[in-house]
Amino acid sequence: MIHLLGIRHHGPGSARHVRSYLERIKPDIILVEGPPEANGILQYVVHKEMEPPVAILAFAPENLKQAAFYPFAHFSPEWQAMVYGVNNLVPVRFFDLPLTHKFAIQEEEEQQQLAEAEKALHEKLQQQQTTETAETEPPVEEIRKDPLTWLGEIAGFEDGERWWNQFIEHRKDDEEIFTAINEAMTALRESLPEKDNRIEKLREAHMRQVIRQAQKENFENIVVVCGAWHVPAMDLSIPKKDDDELLKNLPRMKVDTTWVPWTYDRLSFESGYGAGIHSPGWYAHVWDHIGDDGTLWMSKVAQLFRTKNMDTSTAHVIEGVRLAQAITALRGYATPGLEEMNEATQAVLCGGDDVLLQLVRRELIVGNVIGNVPGDVPRPPLQRDIEMLQKKLRLKPIAEEKAYEFDLREAIDLERSVFLHRLQLLQINWGKKGRSFGRGTFKEKWVLQWEPSLSVIIIEKGSWGNTTAEAAAHFVMYKAGEAQRLKEVAELLEAAIPADLPEISEKLLHHINNLAAATGDVLQLMESLPPLVNVSRYGDVRKTDTAMLLTIVKSMVARICISLPSACTSIDDDAAHQLLGSFTELNDAVSLLQDEEQLQQWHKTLDLLSGATNTAPVLAGYSTRLLQDHNAISSEELEARFTYALSKANEPLAAAAWLEGFLKGAGNILLLDNQLWNLVNGWVSQIDDPSFDNVLPLMRRAFSALNAVEKRKIGEKARGIDAAQQLQGNTLINTQRAATVLPLMAQLLGLKENGA
Repeated sequence: MIHLLGIRHHGPGSARHVRSYLERIKPDIILVEGPPEANGILQYVVHKEMEPPVAILAFAPENLKQAAFYPFAHFSPEWQAMVYGVNNLVPVRFFDLPLTHKFAIQEEEEQQQLAEAEKALHEKLQQQQTTETAETEPPVEEIRKDPLTWLGEIAGFEDGERWWNQFIEHRKDDEEIFTAINEAMTALRESLPEKDNRIEKLREAHMRQVIRQAQKENFENIVVVCGAWHVPAMDLSIPKKDDDELLKNLPRMKVDTTWVPWTYDRLSFESGYGAGIHSPGWYAHVWDHIGDDGTLWMSKVAQLFRTKNMDTSTAHVIEGVRLAQAITALRGYATPGLEEMNEATQAVLCGGDDVLLQLVRRELIVGNVIGNVPGDVPRPPLQRDIEMLQKKLRLKPIAEEKAYEFDLREAIDLERSVFLHRLQLLQINWGKKGRSFGRGTFKEKWVLQWEPSLSVIIIEKGSWGNTTAEAAAHFVMYKAGEAQRLKEVAELLEAAIPADLPEISEKLLHHINNLAAATGDVLQLMESLPPLVNVSRYGDVRKTDTAMLLTIVKSMVARICISLPSACTSIDDDAAHQLLGSFTELNDAVSLLQDEEQLQQWHKTLDLLSGATNTAPVLAGYSTRLLQDHNAISSEELEARFTYALSKANEPLAAAAWLEGFLKGAGNILLLDNQLWNLVNGWVSQIDDPSFDNVLPLMRRAFSALNAVEKRKIGEKARGIDAAQQLQGNTLINTQRAATVLPLMAQLLGLKENGA
């Protein structure tokens, strides 16, 4: 006999009905919707270290873009069926269409769609070149919705999920429930138009073939656990030869499978998971506490609020539960659902505030639970190495964000830092490095958050090596070979130093030295210098030999100082502004070196740029400002260059560009130096009207970089308002209007009318 159990993926009520049904009928074999390639790892579902939520990761080793996850929680019907079968020595098989065919078909379809899109684009271009096409309305897309929505609307529900929850998930007994589901799905499939979906037809044909194979093997009590929609398609009256014909000569692709940890967050619809649910945390509660009338759930909400320092009393819980039960009774339901609990929570515990309800949703309704997979599950070498290091370094992957601060003088923190930097080199972004504030370079801040999708990236990067160090080293050298600009290689070196890859760092240094010697592009040298200077900072903490690096850096600084003046001559505005950004980073890098010889070279170059008449004005102005910042120019010389740049002999546009460069990042200088202020004020005053219209955009751009306080104070100074005037109120306060207000203010403050 064949028992068809139509379920909702990750439904706690469905899981309870399936388990109860299996215990009652004692099947000979259980067929579960899932990839047959994973049959070999089914035994791990009862391993003592296996903790749902977990997922089967199926992937094509030769094309990792073809990968799929099959997640399970402990309240998933398929999980309960697998656990029952393995525990009771009942054969369990996945019976969906093998991914070896599905992946290959999807790849063929993608290539076909790409070819059709290219052909359509080519035809459209040809048509536009030959004739003018009339405007036509775009085709109306077919409106699709969940088939259960039709049943929900008939029963008076807004959506199919709420209908399913009330009549299936919250149902206490399972008598004839699967028969009812079969009848409902049959009616739906007969009423709704059939979708022309090749994959779906192949899936259902293969499912029927596996059922027939089980009968052929003399299994008599066969249980089929699959999505409710597929139940009517398990009709074996469909001729076998038709299924054979449909499944004949399907393409193939090698597929491997393993188990990986999963999270409740990734079980939700918001994560993009097609078979997701809105409330995995709530479903887990329903599974664990079948008899809860709302009291336990409301207590969890209260406990959450208390951890956030929000006053929540027992009375709140009692009134919240009473309100949820009252709403449930008014709606004619047997048990409070999530919607009723949310309405009661918002009204009683949140004071009507929807923001607090969002906290409940994030922490309880969805939740941040992450599963665990046994260590002896087959997995690629790189993944095994990463998991071993996570355990050794006590960096447990968790679903929520967790912040760490490492002291690189401590051995374990240094190992942790090296490990995370190697993962970043491999583009496995488990951790995000934050800024550390403090003295020295021995502190690092990281924020870690594990995403199940990282498992695919780890498998992909496994082709570069079996260990994290080996894979990172090979991948970095590959990226260095592909790099087109010196800056890219410098950034790779900056990332490789904290990853403790000395051999690779040395190779990158030689590569940088060769590229730097061969390039005559001063802009490339300027872009590459800051990452190299940053690398030198690790010498004292990580015991990195930076002697060769410093030699390269000094050589690059010398070449930049020699080549930069000619690069800043006779260039347009766009090129000047591109160089302007590199100036800032270069100046910071040279200052960070703290080498007197390098600083002197840089100051001489700035002085040359500032005083040359053919230097781009914006760069000449910025060079002057940098000299002033370094105290490398006297106040008299600064005033002389300011006067010359803003003299009437110069074009207004050139003067405005010079002023823009000088004010970059330092608007307060005009507030502090009245002599410079008067020079700028006098220059603006003498510009004629036609020239002013041309200068205005440059002036707006120059002052737009200032912060709000600087802009306000400069505006007040331009109007002639200083702090003393604001206090005295000689020009701002209307004494007549104030006189009408003072008596009322005196009365409000309890003062006498005479103001005493």
